[in-house]
Amino acid sequence: MTRLRDLLLLRIFVPFHASVFRITSGRLMNQMKGVDFCVVRTKGAKSGKIRYVPLVHVPYEEGVILVASLGGSDVNPSWYWNIKANPEISVHSKEKKLNLVAEQVSDDKKTELWPLICSFYPPYDAYQKRTERNIPVFNCQPVTGGP
Repeated sequence: MTRLRDLLLLRIFVPFHASVFRITSGRLMNQMKGVDFCVVRTKGAKSGKIRYVPLVHVPYEEGVILVASLGGSDVNPSWYWNIKANPEISVHSKEKKLNLVAEQVSDDKKTELWPLICSFYPPYDAYQKRTERNIPVFNCQPVTGGP
């Protein structure tokens, strides 16, 4: 019952968080409990509608790493499906806005990145242990070059 309550609270809090962040250009709600947040703009996988979701992000190379943990839930978050269908995203952090392409990393690359990811947000390790699901990790980098 606690998990259901938590998921219902998230359905209310996530849009509020994203709206406040966007309205204030990241001056408010850019951090919680010492953890930096960004707002990720995605396109809905089925609806095609623009969606905004606040997420913990890990700065990496010229972009960010995003982790589809949903708090260790046994299902992927809705934004996971949006990014898989439409990998071109924008990420607005307190410092900057980036247009990126998200690519899910291999298991080997996830293993390599996991210590870095957990150094930014230690609960990720507990989330992975809580579920049998292999929590997806996305390396989101700027588009480079052309044809």
